[in-house]
Amino acid sequence: MSTPGEDLRSYAPIGDGRTVALIGLRGQVDWLPIPNLGSMPVFARLLDDDTGGCIELEPVGEYTVTRRYVARTNVLRTTFTTDGGSATVTDALVTGIAGRLPWAELARRVEGRSGTVEFAWRVRPGTALGTASPWIEESTRGPIIRAGETTVAVVGSEHGPKPAEDAGSDAPELSGVFSTTEGSRHLLVVVATHAEPIHLPDPLIVDEGIDRTIGNWRTWSRAFSYDGPWSDAVQRSALALKLLIFSPTGAIAAAATTSLPENPRGGKNWDYRFAWVRDLAYTAHALVRFGLREETHAAVSWLLRTIRENGPELHIFYGLEGGVPEAVQEHDVAGWRGIEPVVTGNPAQGQLQLGVYGDLFAICRTYVDAGNVLDVETGRLLASIADRTCDLWRNRDAGMWELPEEQHYTSSKMGCWQALGDAVHLAELGQVAGSADRWRSEQERIAEWIAEHCWSEERGAYVMHPGSDDLDASVLLHAISGFDRGERMSSTIDALTAELGEGALLYRYSGVQQEEHTFVACAFWRASALACVGRHREAVAAMDELVTLGNDVGIFAEMIDASDGSHWGNLPQALSHLGLINAALTIAELDPS
Repeated sequence: MSTPGEDLRSYAPIGDGRTVALIGLRGQVDWLPIPNLGSMPVFARLLDDDTGGCIELEPVGEYTVTRRYVARTNVLRTTFTTDGGSATVTDALVTGIAGRLPWAELARRVEGRSGTVEFAWRVRPGTALGTASPWIEESTRGPIIRAGETTVAVVGSEHGPKPAEDAGSDAPELSGVFSTTEGSRHLLVVVATHAEPIHLPDPLIVDEGIDRTIGNWRTWSRAFSYDGPWSDAVQRSALALKLLIFSPTGAIAAAATTSLPENPRGGKNWDYRFAWVRDLAYTAHALVRFGLREETHAAVSWLLRTIRENGPELHIFYGLEGGVPEAVQEHDVAGWRGIEPVVTGNPAQGQLQLGVYGDLFAICRTYVDAGNVLDVETGRLLASIADRTCDLWRNRDAGMWELPEEQHYTSSKMGCWQALGDAVHLAELGQVAGSADRWRSEQERIAEWIAEHCWSEERGAYVMHPGSDDLDASVLLHAISGFDRGERMSSTIDALTAELGEGALLYRYSGVQQEEHTFVACAFWRASALACVGRHREAVAAMDELVTLGNDVGIFAEMIDASDGSHWGNLPQALSHLGLINAALTIAELDPS
């Protein structure tokens, strides 16, 4: 049965390089956009309990649940135990022999472990956030679900399908029942396409595909190289991040969902299914450190190509397939736990965020320092952006947090400092042709300006912007960037911890405690910054606490309520998992022992 507003900690993501499904503790799929992660979701009960659509598979009657990912994969294995027996469900978005399939294929293998367990399943399409009216039509191959341009079919083996007209529901759905016994094997497959014909696969081939998908994930994991502290959490975060890499282009989504609120009052409900330059910078840094060459090259190449195609101005985020998203549309559905609004699109597009210049140059420096060579056109592009940074750094901007009030945000100026330092580095390597002397001089001016205007002796900290006593956790990123790893940054960490800290967790900036919960990435940035200023023991203690705050399978959303550990905001959140990964790597690299 549906429970409005499932606890966000209950969801485990699976994916195929093109889209992501969220599976709850009752075996239900409450989120699955088709065909792409950024598409309108035909299965969206996460945001629309009444007409959102879902895929259900669970025992009839009372049961208990344990679950885990198959080791080194994004394939989920859930064991249901009832008074009469137990059975295990293995869930995969199946990948093909040569990579992702050209259609979406959700495969659910049910294996009896002991006794007898009766299962019921249901596939109920939704209205795609009120933009489609689903129906079922009969074909020579059985019932077919239509929802707008999306086509869905259900095939399986020993899955006990009922006739569609007997589903017993006002909404169109397909359903069935079956019972497991010790050693039994049942298969339920939901296959879907969008604006194209649908292929109905042979269930036996799909069954083999589950094992192949496990093998594909493990092959990828073998290329992943990290055996330092918190290795299990780092590997799971890398796998979560891999789910957000949109393989058709190489773009990296900030999160797999839209409109999950940051507080119970609503309002801050954003769509994060876009590729932020900021997130890609941190991702490239992690991927290079893991030795993952293909994803790094694909992401960097996609970004540089997309910037050129949508220039001359550098945007803060782009669509997963390229282009600059513009329109924000609000949808007339209830939202998670009735918290509105539900939107597609993000209103931050078009803002000036000076920190994005530092992010872009960090990506390119990471790429070059890993042994790669930039093309001539990219070198010219970067030279022009370095010059643009020199011209613009004195301007007010919206800051990293996309705030409506433009100010001289400290972390934005630090980002410009980082951009010009990396531009000089690339010029010295012969990768960028331009006025390195100008960039070096302007970088020095930025550092002097920050020292004069952004440091508060009274607060003992870098403030959010000149003339303010407010604090901003994004300044911590510039311990990592190398702007300041001395006493001022160490004192800033203490001030942030005192005002914005909740144990190892941290709010984003002064006053935001009244509007939202702690921001997961900020807590990991604090752990990294502690290591950067030489406070290794404190950094380790913070990490030891933080890595336990994911859900039962190691997944983090955007925010955590420090009072009860509940998750808020979109998930899985790239910035949260990137914060974990880069904190672990930074602490390990700076370990003084």
